[in-house]
Amino acid sequence: MLWFVLAGMAALAVLAALWPLLRPSSSAKADAAANEAVFYKAQLEEIRRDVERGLLPQGEADSARAEAARRLIAAASGPSTSQPAAPRNRLAAAALIAVGLPAIAFPLYALLGQPRLPDEPLASRSAAPQTNGEIEAAVAAVEARLIAKPDDGKGWAVIAPVYMRLERYADAAHAYAEALRLVGEDPLRRAAYGEALVAAAGGVVTDEARQAFDRALAEQPGQPQARFYLALGAEQDGKKAEAIRAYEQILADSPPEAPWRGVVGARLAALKGEPAPAEASAGAPAAIPEAQRPMIEGMVSRLATRLASNGGSVDEWSRLIRAYAVLHEADKAKAALADARKALAHDANTVASLDALAHDLALGDAN
Repeated sequence: MLWFVLAGMAALAVLAALWPLLRPSSSAKADAAANEAVFYKAQLEEIRRDVERGLLPQGEADSARAEAARRLIAAASGPSTSQPAAPRNRLAAAALIAVGLPAIAFPLYALLGQPRLPDEPLASRSAAPQTNGEIEAAVAAVEARLIAKPDDGKGWAVIAPVYMRLERYADAAHAYAEALRLVGEDPLRRAAYGEALVAAAGGVVTDEARQAFDRALAEQPGQPQARFYLALGAEQDGKKAEAIRAYEQILADSPPEAPWRGVVGARLAALKGEPAPAEASAGAPAAIPEAQRPMIEGMVSRLATRLASNGGSVDEWSRLIRAYAVLHEADKAKAALADARKALAHDANTVASLDALAHDLALGDAN
């Protein structure tokens, strides 16, 4: 039964291929010319409407109108005067198609096809996830709109958290900054801006991020996100007692169901050398939230590779060392410290700052 169906399909395919060769060519050319004329007439009408709506400058409209009119005249002049192919050549081509197409198709299917493969019902097929593609398409649409309207503060506010999800941290920081500039100050958005800066710096709470968190707290005292990152910044600076007090105060001020209690509790326990509290998620890193760890690790790895290949400033080396400390990878932090000292050995002041950093992070002597 299958082969009869395939034979019928092959016959239809051959007929479709032969039809243009068997019908008179002059009528086909006339139809094509008529279709072209209709198209260029419609194009002229569209140009007129664009000019009336103010979408097309007059100079560009004149140029486009002249080109469309030239093509319309060429199409309206009728079919080409070139002679159609000789009937004998056309019959030879038709015979070749009629015989050659099935002669090639059937052996090829017998070799590569699987006619006995059972059918797979549509209901049993798992739909391919298109979430990432849909997000990227939406981001592209918003980006195109922002290129055309860069003062669209709401557009920047919408795309900023999406950039964070896509791990485009520098773009997220820029988008939050634009939203704050255009829409106005908002403590939650200001804290999110600071978080984007931290993520872009590989998990290090930079001075710029501190300023964002301080400003968020000035607008909304007690804002937990800003308080957490400021406590993390104090910890990264080696101010252990200050960080412990900050974490304890966050827990004291937070309701029992607060989603950030686990992260703060784990961070506090790590500083005190105690087991992580039960409310902290199992296996969650003490320095950063679980969801952010793969992102931070990827950025730190790229920074380490770049510094190893091309070198960098003391700030970049310090960022890498602090990031390893945040990730609780002391061995890597010490190795990065030793590499930094070697790379920057020509500058005594720089080496002194690295020594101070090692002391703050309790890395010991990595010479």
